[in-house]
Amino acid sequence: MIGVVDYGLGNVQAFLTAYRRMNIPAFAAKVPDELLKASKIILPGVGSYDHAMDLLNQSGLKEPLLAQAKSGEVPILGVCVGMQILADGSDEGVESGLGLVPGRVRALVSQPDLSHLPMPHMGWNDVQPMDGMPLFAGLEDAPRFYFLHSYFYDCADEADVAAHVTYGKAFCCAVRSGNVFGVQFHPEKSHGFGSRLLRNFAEL
Repeated sequence: MIGVVDYGLGNVQAFLTAYRRMNIPAFAAKVPDELLKASKIILPGVGSYDHAMDLLNQSGLKEPLLAQAKSGEVPILGVCVGMQILADGSDEGVESGLGLVPGRVRALVSQPDLSHLPMPHMGWNDVQPMDGMPLFAGLEDAPRFYFLHSYFYDCADEADVAAHVTYGKAFCCAVRSGNVFGVQFHPEKSHGFGSRLLRNFAEL
């Protein structure tokens, strides 16, 4: 059963609807006991880094989420800001992140090759998955996903990069460390490509 973390941020219903259409059981996890019963977890998020961490800290869901992640047995998928808060911290704010995938979130405009481009990076773009990433099974041939962001994940270990996207230059748009995954784009808004990725996650 897939639990979608409902901490007051992110389009929880969009994920539930996507899985209902695929006849895959999913539910909104609003309290710790519900989250601890999930066999897989999606951590959505939109908006700013600090706001997401504040809401997660206040929700009572942070500790059971960390427990599930650190068990090594429960796949976790962070989406958009839900991916960013998997990091140690962000240049966007001052709050500490979950520290599940070592690295830091940085502003796209801080990169010399990107500072002249319109921000945020918004719309459809091709994604280049790294070889052997199960989240992208069947999507190895230039899948397209919908993006809306101004920050990117700078992994401490290049081995944790699961995919790149190019906007002015190539940068990380998906991460994977053990049972913890994250994507900067919105699979719930990415039609067939997104549905395949969400199905892949359900079948891990």
